[in-house]
Amino acid sequence: MAKRGSNIDAEIDSLFQLPLAEFTGARNELAKRLKSEGRTSDAERVKALAKPPAPAWAVNQLYWQDRKAIERLLAAGARVRKVQTGQLKNADLRALIDEKKQMTAALLAKASAILEEGGHAASPDAMRRVSATLESLAAWGDMDGVPEAGRLTADLDPPGFDALAALMGGKKPEAAKVLYFRAPKPAEDPAAARAARLEAVRAAEKALREAHRNAERAESALAKATAHAAEIEARYAEAKEEARLASSEARKTAQAVADAERSLAKAKGALET
Repeated sequence: MAKRGSNIDAEIDSLFQLPLAEFTGARNELAKRLKSEGRTSDAERVKALAKPPAPAWAVNQLYWQDRKAIERLLAAGARVRKVQTGQLKNADLRALIDEKKQMTAALLAKASAILEEGGHAASPDAMRRVSATLESLAAWGDMDGVPEAGRLTADLDPPGFDALAALMGGKKPEAAKVLYFRAPKPAEDPAAARAARLEAVRAAEKALREAHRNAERAESALAKATAHAAEIEARYAEAKEEARLASSEARKTAQAVADAERSLAKAKGALET
C-alpha cells in the first residue's frame, strides 16, 4: 500500500471515514477549499474521488475501525500465496485457508453491523459484495496499483482464473486485472432495468462461484502435490538410511572375512612347524 503522510492524504482519509451520506458534500467542499488556496492539482484529485457504494464503504469502515484486522487478513492471504507458490515450506495450506475464512467471517459480521448502523441494508447481495471485496483485497495484497483498503470507491471481484493461475505460478499479475462490480446502465423500462440488474447479479454470483471453484481446485491440486512430494522425500530418506546400514554391515562382514582368513593362515602355519 502507498504511504499516507501528506496533508492532502490525511484529508482524503478523513473523507472516507465519514458517513456515506456526507461523502459527496464533504468532498466537494474540500475540493472547493483546495482550489481557493491555489492547490489546483490537489483539488482536482479530490474532485475525482467517486462516492463508494455501500458495500465498499462498509469495507472502508472496517479498515478505519479495526485496521489490524484487515492487515491480518492481508497477511493471511500473503501466507496462502506463499505456500501455493512454494515460497513457504512446511506449512499446512488447509489450516491457513481455514484461518483466512474465519477472519473473513468475523469481518463480514462487523460489516453487516456497520451497514445497519449506517442506515444501509445488509442484504444478501450487499454482503456478497463485501465478501468478494475482502477476498479480492486478500488475494491481491499490497501489489502496486491495487485499490487500497480504507479508500475503496468501488466493490471488487476476486482475481479471475488467469490472474489466480499467475499468482500460484509465482508471477506478478498486472494490477489492471483487478475486477470491479459494474452497475447496469439505466433503462427506460423499469421492468427491463430490474431484469438487467438481476442478470448482473446472477453473472456476478456465477463469476464468484467459478472463481471459488477454480481456487479450490488449484488449492486441492497443490495440497496433493505437496503431500506426494513429502511422501517421496520420506521414502528417499528411509532408503538412504537402509543403504547406509547395509554399507556398514558389508564393511563389518568384509572385516570378519579378512580376520577369518588371517586366523586360518596362522593356524596352518602352526600346523606345519
